[in-house]
Amino acid sequence: MSDIRPPAPGEGTEPSLLLDDQFCFTLYAASRAVTSVYRPLLDAFGLTYPQYLVMLVLWQHQTVPVKDLVATLHLDYGTLTPLIKRLEVNGLLKRQRRPDDERVVEVTLTPQGVALRDRIRSVPPAIGAAMGLTDDEIDTARELLRRLTVNVTASVNGPAGPRH
Repeated sequence: MSDIRPPAPGEGTEPSLLLDDQFCFTLYAASRAVTSVYRPLLDAFGLTYPQYLVMLVLWQHQTVPVKDLVATLHLDYGTLTPLIKRLEVNGLLKRQRRPDDERVVEVTLTPQGVALRDRIRSVPPAIGAAMGLTDDEIDTARELLRRLTVNVTASVNGPAGPRH
C-alpha cells in the first residue's frame, strides 16, 4: 500500500485517493450506521426503514398522491410501489384512485396506520441518543445535508430538470 499515501509537502495538489479523505465515504458510513440503529427499533413495529419514511409522510399529510411520495422521498416508482403494497397488506394504508382524476393514485392511512403513530414515538429519541449529538449539532448537520442534496441534485439535473 505504499503507493496510496498523502503527498509530501511541496509534492503538488493531487486529489487524495485515501478512503478516509473521501467525503462520500464518510456520508455513506454515517448513513449505514444510522439506519442500522433504526433496524431493531423498527423491527418491533414490523417496518423497514423505507416503510417508516413512507409512514412519516403519511402521518404528516394523511393522504398523499404516489407521485408526491416519489418526489418527497427521492425514490423511483419501482422502489416505492412494493413498499406501498407491503404496507397495504399489513393494513397500515390503502391505495385508491382519485375520484375526480382516475390517473392519480393516492395513499391514505388506515385507522391501524394512524394508531401506529402513537406507538412509534419512542423511535426518534432513541435515534437521537444513539447519535450522541446536541440538538444544535443535529440542526446544523440536517441543514448542511439538505443544502448538499439540493446542490448535488441541481448539478446532476441542471436547470432544465431531470435528465432521462
